[in-house]
Amino acid sequence: MTKPSIRQIDFQKIANDFKYLNPNDPGAWPLMPRVAVLIGLFFIILAASWWFFWSDQLSVLDAKQREEDSLKQQYLEKKRQAVNLDLYIQQLAEIDRSFGALLKQLPNKSEIEALLIEVNQAGLGRGLQFELFKPAQEQVKDFYAELPISIKINGSYHDFGAFAADIAKLPRIVTLNNISVTPGKEGGLVLDATTKTFRYLDETEVAKQKKTSQGAKK
Repeated sequence: MTKPSIRQIDFQKIANDFKYLNPNDPGAWPLMPRVAVLIGLFFIILAASWWFFWSDQLSVLDAKQREEDSLKQQYLEKKRQAVNLDLYIQQLAEIDRSFGALLKQLPNKSEIEALLIEVNQAGLGRGLQFELFKPAQEQVKDFYAELPISIKINGSYHDFGAFAADIAKLPRIVTLNNISVTPGKEGGLVLDATTKTFRYLDETEVAKQKKTSQGAKK
């Protein structure tokens, strides 16, 4: 059985079938018009279904898929955290110990005067002569206070180095900042610097500092 070629199709007959249709008697229509109408109705129903039903449902489906992906990521993240929970607890304990050790290096208010004496004695012990040893106003931070001390010392370069090493060996945190060394009289040197020491705030001072910070934010 051979398929009809394009030349064998009678387009004029098909055109006449559509031209002389009786709208009152669709059952008597020829085959081609009926097939064309059925195909047209199919696409109309398809378009209407898309417009009224499927488009909203596909949007909901897309949103649910994104939500599913997000939940999967959250699940994997929580699973990873749960697996490493013991490690996190150990790290937190190590941080607490390190913080406690650092906190012990900060003197309280009653110990700050003794620390200043230690700094002064460290210089005198190296044969240095203090021209200036002037504590400035405390600078209060979140849980500690910073006390800058302006110093001016006469001595030799070697003695300055030994003094800095002695400062580093103190049990409390003391730093040397803004160091400047200039020639002095009689062949010596003059060291200008800012020595900073720190102390932790007591509970009353911490509460006051938090209240001040909250007031500044408002």
